[in-house]
Amino acid sequence: MVTGISEGFLVTGPSSVRAIATAFLQLEVAFFHFAGNWRHETEDISFKRTKAHQELVSCVGWTTAEELYSCSDDHQIVRWNLLTSETSQIVKLPDDIYPIDLHWFPKSLGIKKQTQAESFVLTSSDGKFHLISKLGRVEKSVEAHCGAVLAGRWNYEGTALVTVGEDGQIKIWSKTGMLRSTLAQQGTPVYSVAWGPDSEKVLYTAGKQLVIKPLQPNAKVLQWKAHDGIILKVDWNSVNDLILSAGEDCKYKVWDSYGRPLYNSQSHEHPITSVAWAPDGELFAVGSFHTLRLCDKTGEPQSGGKEGRSKTGGGEEGESRDPSPVFSCKWSYALEKPNTGSIFNIAWSIDGTQIAGACGNGHVVFAHVVEQRWEWKNFQVTLTKRRTMQVRNVLNDAVDLLEFRDRVIKASLNYAHLVVSTSLQCYVFSTKNWNTPLIFDLKEGTVSLILQAERHFLLVDGGGIYLYSYEGRFISSPKFPGMRTDILNAQTVSLSNDTIAIKDKTDEKIIFLFEASTGKPLGDGKPLSHKNEILEIALDQKGLTNDRKIAFIDKNRDLYITSVKRFGKEEQIIKLGTMVHTLAWSDTCNILCGLQDTRFTVWYYPNTVYVDKDILLKTLYDRDASEFSKNPHIVSFVGNQVTIRRADGSLVHISISPYPAILHEYVSSSKWEDAVRLCRFVKEQTMWACLAAMAVANRDMTTAEIAYAAIGEIDKVQYIKSIKDLPSKESKMAHILMFSGNIQEAEIVLLQAGLVYQAIQININLYNWERALELAVKYKTHVDTVLAYRQKFLETFGKQETNKRYLQYAEGLQIDWEKIKAKIEMEIAKERERSSSSQSSKNIGIKH
Repeated sequence: MVTGISEGFLVTGPSSVRAIATAFLQLEVAFFHFAGNWRHETEDISFKRTKAHQELVSCVGWTTAEELYSCSDDHQIVRWNLLTSETSQIVKLPDDIYPIDLHWFPKSLGIKKQTQAESFVLTSSDGKFHLISKLGRVEKSVEAHCGAVLAGRWNYEGTALVTVGEDGQIKIWSKTGMLRSTLAQQGTPVYSVAWGPDSEKVLYTAGKQLVIKPLQPNAKVLQWKAHDGIILKVDWNSVNDLILSAGEDCKYKVWDSYGRPLYNSQSHEHPITSVAWAPDGELFAVGSFHTLRLCDKTGEPQSGGKEGRSKTGGGEEGESRDPSPVFSCKWSYALEKPNTGSIFNIAWSIDGTQIAGACGNGHVVFAHVVEQRWEWKNFQVTLTKRRTMQVRNVLNDAVDLLEFRDRVIKASLNYAHLVVSTSLQCYVFSTKNWNTPLIFDLKEGTVSLILQAERHFLLVDGGGIYLYSYEGRFISSPKFPGMRTDILNAQTVSLSNDTIAIKDKTDEKIIFLFEASTGKPLGDGKPLSHKNEILEIALDQKGLTNDRKIAFIDKNRDLYITSVKRFGKEEQIIKLGTMVHTLAWSDTCNILCGLQDTRFTVWYYPNTVYVDKDILLKTLYDRDASEFSKNPHIVSFVGNQVTIRRADGSLVHISISPYPAILHEYVSSSKWEDAVRLCRFVKEQTMWACLAAMAVANRDMTTAEIAYAAIGEIDKVQYIKSIKDLPSKESKMAHILMFSGNIQEAEIVLLQAGLVYQAIQININLYNWERALELAVKYKTHVDTVLAYRQKFLETFGKQETNKRYLQYAEGLQIDWEKIKAKIEMEIAKERERSSSSQSSKNIGIKH
């Protein structure tokens, strides 16, 4: 067996920031060029030098994670079984049929689930496509194009098939092979085609251009020049909504769904003949002449290569270090370099752990993704082999090996637990004891996403979304209409101790919110709705359920925050920042960080926007982020350390001040004196501003007064003093709400307490004249008070009354200020008397 090993390298950036770029993903590659008997062991592969195919292999496709079909110009369709170590010829096609493309019918069709694909479409050079069963029976052959049918693809639901050909036509067919429509026609051959994530659009090649055409007639067509040479292959991922293209100009490129370029590779020695996204959209593979690359979704190659690694024969192994982390298949077998030719087709297994490539000389290349790495605090976990993980404690250099019965598919390390899913089981390890994992069987088998919170973790597979405790107890399984689990990822699903948030794909302006304990919709059951499409969501991790907040980035790259608790009233969705590309909440307290344009920003207390927007900027930490290069991504925010992955795959660790987290802890425990003492020790405006907002949010006006004085907000200090002098708890509560800008809530508090005059007065003070008169008329009191203040207001500016309602009620009414003042004094006296009769009013959490 031949193994590609990537070397780590040291990156030194500005400000002496050091990061280890260790090529987190590598390819373990074996070339299979044989038929009949072969044996697959843990590390070595023994084989006969007999070819499975005698001619060029044009296409490959997986039925399960352990079974592959390949088609060749020798007219054979061969099945490869990786479990039983057998190959077998499924069917021998007629000599006039040369296969070009193969695509298996989708396993999931609506609610009905299949354990494996049962049929596939095969396009060929005779202008036909063939519907073939898994057993090799040709169910139907359809005359489709004049000239070769160059590609055929089922949509995600399996309800339609698109074919393209040398005649320049793009045709849509039913699943039984009946022609529905000719979507487009052009004068040049169409070499490749892909469905959009919603199966409502089709992407195809047009010479040097890419075209996205919706199925609906008269809908806008998007077309752009993508390459300087003929485009040979495209792929469109349903999870990340990104497009891959490859061409004769020897480049591969990444685009968003609007045709905007995200990555443009350097020019290679040979044309790029194949590209393919991994199912989860995190990686993609690129094939060329003697070359296979594994790349991150940003486009950067993820594996370094060693050249001249020989399995048999004497002599030293040749080794050359490639300065760029590029993985190239250039090893020799038995002192000979295996001449695989171009890789014409790449297929990922459904679990995203293996790649198969169709080679130009009759070989099939299999590759396994290894050397994935997960880090949490002082633990580092590495997938060293497909069934083996190594755990290293960097504090004492202790190493543990974790062996699994089946191939590892997904893993997550967080909150002192490692969760690993294999092809059949889920393992839950505690960082305190690696020897006794909790193990339970999986329902569907292929886990596509693992998310963790402090109390539980979430598994997403083809069958649904499942929440488990770390003891292995099933908790809930949230569902909503039209849910598609195959397109969910860490940006569209978020988990906290009490809430699950899922971004809807059918309407990307909506976020579904569920109770973690029951899986039922949260609050009144209505989803959170935004005015623009939402790209990324994240729930905060600490605090009470009623205070749970969700932050999200929309398509304009604006960052918003809102409450997840919704009962009838429309919750405020407030903007926190602009041009935000990635975000993360701290796992220890509700501190939010994000990469904002060319700045790294930390919102030490995001709830400030609900308390006092004026001091929000004073609660931020901000620094230059240009050193992280283009398209960096926040990987984690653990404690006071933020980990950022740069576009080249290297990791940069940033430590933020530990004091805001300590302040959060003091406030959550109501240790206000300790909080003030901490701020006096640190002597930073940011800390005082955070404490001011926290104190107002928790209605501790004494601490708020101290904190506002420390940041020079004298007007607010005076207002807080006036609040402390108010006679009743309801008035104090109402004015605290007014301080935070919640005028309606303040009014409701006063009216419910029977303090009608006070409710009228706050509207007068805010010059909300219509509402003040409305309340006075409704409760039949203080109409003359409102009219008097209105008249005084107009006289100040030398204006005459024009409001019809005020003119109506002023008719025949004499303004008597002495009488009005007496009524006001009576109202205040009443409020004082009521307050003194109820001593419990002092225990509402407002200290003075």
